Amino acid sequence: MSRTLVTGSAGRLGRSVVSALAAAGHEVIGVDRAQGTPADAAAELPADLTDLGEAYEVIARFRPDAVVHLAAIATPFSRSDVVTFRTNTQLAFNVCDAAVALGVGKVIVASSPTVIGYGSPNGWAPDYLPIDEAHPARPWNAYSLSKLVAEETMRSFARTAATRLAAVRPCFVIAPEEWEGAPTQSGHTVTERLDRPDIAGVSLFNYIDARDAADLVITLLDRLPDLPNGEVFFAGAADALAREPLAELLPKVIPSTAEFASALTGCAPAFSSAKAERLLGWQAKRSWRTELSQGSI
Repeated sequence: MSRTLVTGSAGRLGRSVVSALAAAGHEVIGVDRAQGTPADAAAELPADLTDLGEAYEVIARFRPDAVVHLAAIATPFSRSDVVTFRTNTQLAFNVCDAAVALGVGKVIVASSPTVIGYGSPNGWAPDYLPIDEAHPARPWNAYSLSKLVAEETMRSFARTAATRLAAVRPCFVIAPEEWEGAPTQSGHTVTERLDRPDIAGVSLFNYIDARDAADLVITLLDRLPDLPNGEVFFAGAADALAREPLAELLPKVIPSTAEFASALTGCAPAFSSAKAERLLGWQAKRSWRTELSQGSI
């Protein structure tokens, strides 16, 4: 049995990751200062991983085979810029440093599609659509910058460590209960995001079911030894969170996308997960069209 430590285990994505790992046979250790880690975890520990000594203590105590690092201030502008940047970057460094120093075999770090820079108040245009991992990153706020630094932190360890590391950029995560009407991380319901393109359009209508993101984490853990160290993967649904094709909708909401939007045929999303499919054999299985409560469609 593989022992996997999940930071941020009580979070929107963390809960699904804990449950999926446990169902796949992992002994899961949940680490989160907040309550809510699923009972599927074999152990749960509240810890402040922004303290390097505490990060070392946690990993030394449990000696996991793998670490899935999800803990972070999870949404832009939910805290002051300095707190968001300091917290997220310190977490990434401390977890990677402790894991590598103590011989953890595998580490996955959560990043974000926001590193691409959409939503900038000074205007933003993609270099092309759909967006993949080769697209330039242009963070413009503390949150998106902190996530890009987390990626670079992961890569810096990957250059010299025996530990196998990777980062995942999960799209707008929707937890199972949110399909039934619970508020999403933006405070709106899924139905409101569908009914008001101005809400979902800011993030280019991207999304992923938390359970699909959890499946990617498990797949990536299995495949890490076979990959170049330090890879980054987008993880998104196979369609957009929109009732109209993005080729028609995106130029209305973000006119600067008009030049490239025609490449998004049918219900195709603005972010490509083709790399995860090519290297990992992973595809998202769930869509808002099948998961949203029928009375809400």
